Amino acid sequence: MGHYRFSSCAFFLATLLALYSTKVMSFTLRRGAALLVSRRVSSPALIPFATRCWMSSQGIEQTEEEKARIKAEREARKAEKERLKAEKNAKKAAQEAAKQSAEEIHDVVYLSYDEQDNYEPFGDMARVMSRSRTGRSFAKVQDLGVKHQAGDSVWLRGRLQSIRVKGGSCFLVLRQDSFNTVQAVFFKDKERPEFSQKMIQYLKTLTQESIIDLEGTLVESDVRSCSVQTVEVKISRIHSVAKANAILPFLVEDAARSEAEVDASQETERPFPRLGQELRLDNRWMDLRAPANNAILRVQSMVCQLFRESLYSQGFIEIHTPKLIAGESESGAGVFKTDYFGQTACLAQSPQLYKQMAISSDLTRVFEIGPVFRAENSNTRRHLCEFTGLDLEMAINDHYMETLEVIHNMFRHIFTGLESRMAKELAIIREQYPSEPCTFTDEPCVIHWPEAMEILVNEGFDVGDGKGDLNGAMELALGKVVKQKYGTDFFILDKYPMEVRPFYTMPDPDDPAYSNSYDMFIRGQEICSGAQRCHDPNLLEENLKMKGIEAGDVLEAYIKSFRDGVFPHAGAGIGLERVVFLYLGLDNVRKASMFPRDPNRCIP
Repeated sequence: MGHYRFSSCAFFLATLLALYSTKVMSFTLRRGAALLVSRRVSSPALIPFATRCWMSSQGIEQTEEEKARIKAEREARKAEKERLKAEKNAKKAAQEAAKQSAEEIHDVVYLSYDEQDNYEPFGDMARVMSRSRTGRSFAKVQDLGVKHQAGDSVWLRGRLQSIRVKGGSCFLVLRQDSFNTVQAVFFKDKERPEFSQKMIQYLKTLTQESIIDLEGTLVESDVRSCSVQTVEVKISRIHSVAKANAILPFLVEDAARSEAEVDASQETERPFPRLGQELRLDNRWMDLRAPANNAILRVQSMVCQLFRESLYSQGFIEIHTPKLIAGESESGAGVFKTDYFGQTACLAQSPQLYKQMAISSDLTRVFEIGPVFRAENSNTRRHLCEFTGLDLEMAINDHYMETLEVIHNMFRHIFTGLESRMAKELAIIREQYPSEPCTFTDEPCVIHWPEAMEILVNEGFDVGDGKGDLNGAMELALGKVVKQKYGTDFFILDKYPMEVRPFYTMPDPDDPAYSNSYDMFIRGQEICSGAQRCHDPNLLEENLKMKGIEAGDVLEAYIKSFRDGVFPHAGAGIGLERVVFLYLGLDNVRKASMFPRDPNRCIP
């Protein structure tokens, strides 16, 4: 009973409270509406939301002016919000731009060493366009630690061989002339944090094989991985002169490894890549940066220099003969033809006819270094379609042996000169391409044809009637036996059968089936071919008929020069690339040619 009374009282009190609230709410709503209608409230926004909802439910409408004012105020609030947001974003962007500008590294227009303190000590060098002579004196890497000592400040230009940036330090290797290298370093300076940060930032942008200039101070060091081992360069200034692509066809260090080193690595966890010949030749400029390959071309240059030196000392002069020949060249075979203003012309197979006509011109000892073209579809390791010929021709008194002695002296000068003047380059080459120095005799080692045939028969070769030419296997076998018997890699084989020699070859006086001709060999492979020439015009014409060659305009002029009188003479033609290739014991003649031309390659 007591519980019932309590529940009734609670219900009664709740009912009274609801009625009171309704009356208060009704009064509030009516009061708000009255205020709005009487315009005592300056803005509808100040009317409580509930009041506005009640007005709408009671059908009390706002005027158009009130609606417009409400809309304008709402848009003003929105615009103010957008303005504040835009102002905040602009401030943030300005801060980012200022930060980026402070961190940006600009190109450096370096005009004068005297003004370099006004230039940033890092950044790409503006394109070198001959704006000025800067006055910088660049040192050679090979002189560091010798001419330039620890404590000296030096400027260097070279290739960036390698770079490693970690934290606040950087180690890089600068390379000059393919095989002179020095280490350069940079360490963060705690007293110049902003400078150090930007220097590290710039160093990270440098790419391998780029051309860079750097200035720094030499400090004592022990660096085993570079050719300069006693000092390194502490970098104070560095600029990229010409940036290399970040992705290269291959790394120079991979091109510089020997076959033995590559083979040995194949069984390890990190085998070295094996670079194919075509990849190397397609990017020959990269391949030639490898120390050994670069040194090969330097040896090639020295061969030409020594060739000239020897012949100049023996009374020769240098000539330059035409490379465009009218008609069908010497024999009409193996020539490149081209149109010559409506006529057929050929690229010269050799300077043969013209160096003989030089003898008829009373230039009695001549030589030439020039291109030779052979349209022979020979895809071997020792044949090229274009090579450099080392040619010589000389008048003789009695015997072609006079010429053999001149040529032997010339090759002795080349062989001894290479070993004495190019010792550094030869050591670098032989590290990647192992070989031994070429052995030779003091006097010409001449093997006559009959002896050669006897040697080959003893070696198991079928030489037939002994009047055919030698093939590659025969030459190698002959070279092996000559080395064992006479102790020389360099020898001369003479008295070749007449039928395998050119029409201008002088026949042997005792047996016209043979000839006064000769070839010269290094390590059992031919590098030179020559002969006493036929200086009798009538005999020349007989030889042409015997070989079925028609005398065109060029040969008519050639023979006519002999009809007007010519000295007896002999000579030889030498393949420069062959000499280098065989002297260095390389496996392919293309390694001895800067940009080789063969039946499948005419680029780059």
